[in-house]
Amino acid sequence: MQPINIVNSVIAPLDRKNVDTDQIISKEFLKRIERTGFGEFLFYHWRFDEQGNENPDFVLNKPEYKGSEILVAQDNFGCGSSREHAPWAILDYGFRVVIAPSFADIFHNNCFKNGILPIRLTEEECDEILAKGLEKPYNVEVNLEAQTVTGEDGKVYNFNIDPYYKEMLLNGWDEIALTFKYEDHIAAYEAKRIAF
Repeated sequence: MQPINIVNSVIAPLDRKNVDTDQIISKEFLKRIERTGFGEFLFYHWRFDEQGNENPDFVLNKPEYKGSEILVAQDNFGCGSSREHAPWAILDYGFRVVIAPSFADIFHNNCFKNGILPIRLTEEECDEILAKGLEKPYNVEVNLEAQTVTGEDGKVYNFNIDPYYKEMLLNGWDEIALTFKYEDHIAAYEAKRIAF
């Protein structure tokens, strides 16, 4: 995984609650076996009409939010089925950070496992950031080491993160890479076990 520390980007303000994994990546696009290639289908039924034309009113189709690496949403983001394709689609589209007041547990954990930083801020803080981002393009800097989200207007929002996940993201480690940290211990144990 690619390490994360500082992400500086205009936010993509998705002012919606209860965004479920089927809205993030609809079931008809789950046929791929790789982790890549899902970004083009992110929020497909919101981004496109039935003829496949872009919906100009949807936030991700507006030119001022193109290339955003920080998605900001409302409560209960990532609810619904536990498909890991949802964070794959978010990451493949280009988002490194998702900010919301709350996340579905499985989605939240899958973000960490796939190199996405999910940040929980209060409902009031998310409302404030969303309002600023919907009024005009609003740039923020996410600093994982300092555990801050700093707006271009100087407003600072602090967030908490489990130290285990923080270390994983800062170093770009997935769970397999974490296992390899103990390769010497594993080899020593195996050598000892074989000796008996």
